[in-house]
Amino acid sequence: MITIDTSGLFAILNRDDPHHQRVRNEVVADRGPWLIPAATLGEVAYLIEHRLSPTVLNAFIEDLQESRFVLDCGDSDLARVRALVQRYDDLPLGLVDAAVIACAERNGGRVLTLDVRHFGVVSRDSPIVLLPDPYV
Repeated sequence: MITIDTSGLFAILNRDDPHHQRVRNEVVADRGPWLIPAATLGEVAYLIEHRLSPTVLNAFIEDLQESRFVLDCGDSDLARVRALVQRYDDLPLGLVDAAVIACAERNGGRVLTLDVRHFGVVSRDSPIVLLPDPYV
């Protein structure tokens, strides 16, 4: 089970991304489910709409509709999201990254992300593991 951050998801969807193969390999090696916190949808949609194409957006929506990716992180995670935002306000962590972390903590701790700046700091204090390994 992997929780996917915006940067990881965008790299999966963008075949021209220099990290595409690395993140794709992580997803293919995992049986799923692949969790997408609902808070990331606005960021992901914006990137797809402005940097990719309507075809990619349609394929992504189809993936969600067909449950290839599972939406997660709801009301029950808000207290943890809020605590993370407050704890890391100096980064600032932000709502989306905090939602990814809260979701991951509840679901095995594995986070697919290319954002080492934020997730690297939090991973020192939280039981999350970054994929692909940023130190390889």
